[in-house]
Amino acid sequence: MRLLTKIMITLFILISVIFSTGWFEYQRFLTTPMAISENGHIYTVESGSNLRKISQDITKQGLSGFPAAYLTLYGRLEGKAHLIKAGEYLIPQDTRLPQLLDQLIAGQVIQYSFTIIEGMTAQQLIDLVAVDERIKHTLKGAQLSQVMADIILSNQYGEGEFLPETYNFTKGTRDIDLLRRAHKSMAVTLEKAWNNKADNLPYKTPYEALIMASIIEKETGIAEERAQISGVFVRRLQKGMRLQTDPTVIYGMGDKYNGNIRRKDLRTDTPYNTYTRHGLPPTPIALPSKASIEAALHPQAGKSLYFVATGKEGRHVFSNSLTAHNKAVRKYQLKK
Repeated sequence: MRLLTKIMITLFILISVIFSTGWFEYQRFLTTPMAISENGHIYTVESGSNLRKISQDITKQGLSGFPAAYLTLYGRLEGKAHLIKAGEYLIPQDTRLPQLLDQLIAGQVIQYSFTIIEGMTAQQLIDLVAVDERIKHTLKGAQLSQVMADIILSNQYGEGEFLPETYNFTKGTRDIDLLRRAHKSMAVTLEKAWNNKADNLPYKTPYEALIMASIIEKETGIAEERAQISGVFVRRLQKGMRLQTDPTVIYGMGDKYNGNIRRKDLRTDTPYNTYTRHGLPPTPIALPSKASIEAALHPQAGKSLYFVATGKEGRHVFSNSLTAHNKAVRKYQLKK
């Protein structure tokens, strides 16, 4: 009987020690930070990877002081081992292994950003995408026409058809997918704005409004002037007057433009020369912002038909008559 009692006591003590040791080790697993620097650590979970492989990898890299089996066992006991998502992760300093698992399950991957600047051309956008090393490059060519074909939009010209804004993306995002997102965003934005446009506008289609928006974008960077300039151009179209806007001439010159526009250039006819041709040019001349699209579809009422740059803060002075306009030109441009 005494022997049985001793055995029972010994087993109890042994079980207690094992339980206490296991509980202590479990608490240490829950509370011990990984070996992550102040700036964090970028870790990539490859497609098809599993928790066991990840556990082995982070232990091998010295990011965890625990045996690889700990995280694997914890994930299985929690029923989460199969829920991890591939991607590039930034592991913050002081992250615990359970927190890492939650991060991998939530798919909290690193988000990069790419900004399309309003007023840039579609070709300039493509050139920027082509040199961005964070983006996966799959385009067959670098020219706008080829890019439009690559994104299955070969029936569209492409200029003006990508919405300027900041787009977030993850590692491995293809250039084609990023451009498709920007194109779709422009299509949605333009459709919404067109459905809420002002009455009696001289545009037959949303595309014509997009062309006007691109001209407004290139004419001014002053927010409150956009609707004013839109009003001038709308009234000129309604009266059958030529738009006579320099940015369209410059766009039509292409590589011939060297930073200066001369009288000869204003007289040289191209499809984009609004000094020699009536109406809108055949396509947009830049990527217009939402604000410029809204301005094109909601021009400011008034009588002004002319405007000239003042040379101060990019602002313009507006005139109702040619006489007043010429006077403004002498004052602000010719300094007379």
